[in-house]
Amino acid sequence: MHKTIVAPSILACDFSRLGVEVERVTAAGADWIHCDVMDGHLVDNISFGPAFVEAVARHTALPLDVHLMIERPDIYVPRFVPVASSISVHVEAHHDVSASLKAIRAAGKLAGLAISPPTPLERVKPFLGEFDILLVMTVNPGFGGQPFLPEMLGKVAEADAWRGEWNFRIEVDGGINAVTAAECVSRGASLLVAGTSVFRATDVAAEIQLLRDAR
Repeated sequence: MHKTIVAPSILACDFSRLGVEVERVTAAGADWIHCDVMDGHLVDNISFGPAFVEAVARHTALPLDVHLMIERPDIYVPRFVPVASSISVHVEAHHDVSASLKAIRAAGKLAGLAISPPTPLERVKPFLGEFDILLVMTVNPGFGGQPFLPEMLGKVAEADAWRGEWNFRIEVDGGINAVTAAECVSRGASLLVAGTSVFRATDVAAEIQLLRDAR
């Protein structure tokens, strides 16, 4: 089994204090930093771009997990390669999925394939073996602070069943806290993206440890 990785999402941080916020979760024991890039097309919100992610990188040595919630990830992947450790693209986006995943791996990064709640898991099956991370959205993407969708647990468990033949991590993103993390981990997730529950915690280090210990 994979070791549990906790990746706080900077979408939930105070952007006016970006450097301080990134350093705060780094010091508190985060494993990765998750960066949600939105273009206002694939999802109904606009967040930030490559320059912002580069600014994050200047305040931490942790791996940056870049989630491209954008319509044409194939065009923008090269712009995130210099600072990202992993890059996830959506199966629903307008691009050649295999080509995008191949380009990410060719750049020496972990390739992730993300899937939104309304999309059947079967959509990612043709790409098994081409990605290192399967990112199962546990809220409808676009905005932080949404409640966890428990019906996504079945999707996590179904993906876990595929790992007898294929080796990949299952990442969950949306409404993740100590309770929902345990539900996801028990079904096979090992990469936990948590925004609000970490950045608004009274004790950030304790919250990260709760997530890491969730079973």
